[in-house]
Amino acid sequence: MGPMLNRSRFRVPASTIKCLRLPLLLLLLSTLFCTSSQAGDIEVVIGGLMAEEGGNWDPKDSPLTSPFGVDFNSRGDMWIVELEGGRVHRFDAAGELHHAGGDGTKSYKGDGEKLAAATFNGMHNCAVTLNGDLYIADSWNHCIRKVDATTGVISTIAGTGQKGFSGDGGPATAATFDFVMCITLNPTNDVLHIADLNNRRIRAVDLKSGVVTTVAGNGKKGVPKDGDLAVQSPLVDPRAVAQDSKGNLWILERGGHALRAVLPDGTIQTVAGTGIKGFVDGPGLTSQFGSPKHLCVDDADNVYIADDENAAIRRMDSQTREVTTILGKGQGDARIRLSHPHGVTWENGWLYVVDMGNNRILRMKP
Repeated sequence: MGPMLNRSRFRVPASTIKCLRLPLLLLLLSTLFCTSSQAGDIEVVIGGLMAEEGGNWDPKDSPLTSPFGVDFNSRGDMWIVELEGGRVHRFDAAGELHHAGGDGTKSYKGDGEKLAAATFNGMHNCAVTLNGDLYIADSWNHCIRKVDATTGVISTIAGTGQKGFSGDGGPATAATFDFVMCITLNPTNDVLHIADLNNRRIRAVDLKSGVVTTVAGNGKKGVPKDGDLAVQSPLVDPRAVAQDSKGNLWILERGGHALRAVLPDGTIQTVAGTGIKGFVDGPGLTSQFGSPKHLCVDDADNVYIADDENAAIRRMDSQTREVTTILGKGQGDARIRLSHPHGVTWENGWLYVVDMGNNRILRMKP
């Protein structure tokens, strides 16, 4: 049994909040809920408010260690993977946190057994299908693991555990990858997209056939030319990928400081970011990012970006392609101080933010 979350919530105008002097344990295990006139509701799901935010919670007391990614099953359970902690957690809809797998060691064990017996090496994020199958980006093991929703057994469905680039057009289990970062499911849950970082490619696994292909990137480092075919174009360093309901494939580049799109016709274009590190809101092509790490799309196909070194969450409007800051840098709830935000996930009208450096998880209604 894991710790139970107190489901009571505290609604206080953000402009008038004072120090919330709750006991440390309650701050750790309770949900703190507050409002903001700038960005709707913000809630601390796991963690608390730190001293500089008006609370007295210490990230060192968190039950999480460097959380990096989250996703949800149809029951409302949130799966959490840790980068440095090496553990997989399930935060159930009743508010209980369960340690489900990984023992903190950096290794590659457990295939063919239950998740509890598995070990990992630097998980970057996870993806959950509608039927509850859990996919994990086991980054430094250069593979993708799957936990079957029915049996609870873990297996490797892409990669051999050795880094390299091979296998396109064949079974993903025989293919090689080099530093698997973000993995996300397409809207119909039958294709898993993979940011294959050091190969500078976006690859896709057909979950029905098990075949892997490259959908963007030719392996060379560079800025792609607008209008060229994505599979024939260079990429700088693809860190994250997500597909929207219209079939656009969004690619986020940390070192490229840019957001690119592969259109349904297979061509690529840059839609946000100048390629120069900075912090500028505005029209997509004049906006600037600071080593962005992760992204997701909402039900209206708006794109949300975890802008790591700017300690902010950015939003690109799907219609206008205007980039705005919705949390961090005094935006949203001005008290919140993010530290290396990583995973962002859209679920049931809420944007979930993995505040990695503070070992906590927030959610907000933009």
